[in-house]
Amino acid sequence: MQALSPTFSDDQAEAWDRIAADLAAQGIDMADAALAPPGEGRSTVLAVMGKAGSGKTLLLAELYKAMKGAGVDVVSADWEGKRRRERRTLAILAPTNKAASVLRLRGVPATTIHRILYTPVYDPQYEKIAEWLAGQGPRPTVEGLTELALDRAHAFYQQVASIPGALAAAGLRGSDFITGWKRRDEPLDVGFVDEASMLDERQFTDLQEIFPRLVLFGDPAQLAPVGQSGKMVFDGLPAKSRLELHRIHRQTQDNPILDLAHALADDTLGFDDFEAMVRDKARRDDRVVWAERVDADLMARSPVLVWRNVTRVKLITAFRMAHGAPEDDLMPGEPLICDGIELPLKHRKKRIDLEARGLIKGAQVIYLGPGTKPGFAKLHVIGAEDPRLSAASIIKIERPDEEEPFIPHAHTMGAAFLHGAAVTIHKAQGSQWPEVQVFAPDLSAAAWAGRSEAGVALWKRLAYVAITRAETRLHWIVRNRLARPQHPLGVEDLRVAAPKLELSGGDES
Repeated sequence: MQALSPTFSDDQAEAWDRIAADLAAQGIDMADAALAPPGEGRSTVLAVMGKAGSGKTLLLAELYKAMKGAGVDVVSADWEGKRRRERRTLAILAPTNKAASVLRLRGVPATTIHRILYTPVYDPQYEKIAEWLAGQGPRPTVEGLTELALDRAHAFYQQVASIPGALAAAGLRGSDFITGWKRRDEPLDVGFVDEASMLDERQFTDLQEIFPRLVLFGDPAQLAPVGQSGKMVFDGLPAKSRLELHRIHRQTQDNPILDLAHALADDTLGFDDFEAMVRDKARRDDRVVWAERVDADLMARSPVLVWRNVTRVKLITAFRMAHGAPEDDLMPGEPLICDGIELPLKHRKKRIDLEARGLIKGAQVIYLGPGTKPGFAKLHVIGAEDPRLSAASIIKIERPDEEEPFIPHAHTMGAAFLHGAAVTIHKAQGSQWPEVQVFAPDLSAAAWAGRSEAGVALWKRLAYVAITRAETRLHWIVRNRLARPQHPLGVEDLRVAAPKLELSGGDES
């Protein structure tokens, strides 16, 4: 193993060596920074598996740095640069915008799986800026952009390797420099896939068609995709292709949230004993909170995680009532979850545009207000690099004991949304929030039901996924009650977080 970070554990080092050896056999020598053209006809898939805190993300980030240092072109999906016959490429993917944004915050230029299927078409004059930022061309002179604006773009790109983000920092809107989208017309080379436990068989097949060399990073303790009988795609790989990380990194060992998550591996642990463990942690560490009520203020940006759909609907209704939301409309600041795109095949271009902007199933969105056309809504897509847009929307709000949802905004076709103040634990996979509320009565119901998934009690899988969504603080909610909000709903926090990305989107056409 060559010059690795001193924080690497033995099992990480073993995984590194195995991946490095496979890549070297296929013409990418990270140790000597040497590249050779890819061989024909050989496809490989490796899986790096480990529970939360075992260092999967750190290993992925270090592999990315080493491959980039060896001269591999990193394809971030927002711009690919000049194509060369002999080039080697790497794309780093995640199932959702939120999961990709977690990697981007670590300096890893990740994108969603869907976005890699489509590539943007740039206006020629702004293509020159992209080439300059990526080190493939000289500093350009662009009509309408000052030298100071170019400096801002360059400074942004040095911190976050995002072409759209850099151009937005220069004062441009997405509709200024991206003229359209096209289906990827040729395969890529190496793909790293984070949160691979979320992949279903169809996505896995699509990825294998694009990438002859795949490395999957996943957590075997999470929930399998719905409809896959509790199995994950890496379960079907031969043993020699599965690399396991067992050791929990020293920087996560003093973390009560991860302590609780890993305690669930004890086969003898019952739900009541686990709750007693949560309560004990809460007494000794403020990173775990034993809560008698759901916090309505937190729900605005961090959904309550539940198991049962009926619980989700009741909590959403209580949230809206507590914030004084009108029955016939949405308030700016209300959270939404994209439920897919409802467009006929003849509107394929519009579908591609919306999905490329981040409106894919499961995307977290904040409602900003009505658009300038009937049926349009102004939205902020959480985790997207270019988060603000206006789109034709169908917003559905379910109510307890009512079969048909209330629809405050509806276009004849467009992006469909459900309310996002509470979500099922299944849908929360791949996302993380600074603070997370877990609705414990639902997990108790799962424990009483006695159900299991792949030989593990379902309540334990649900609890593991829900707990590990919390970055800094876990709220364990033990009663079916909602505290009154202390602050009104609003969108000021979004403006503070991304002032340089206030884009109109150019979608109301």
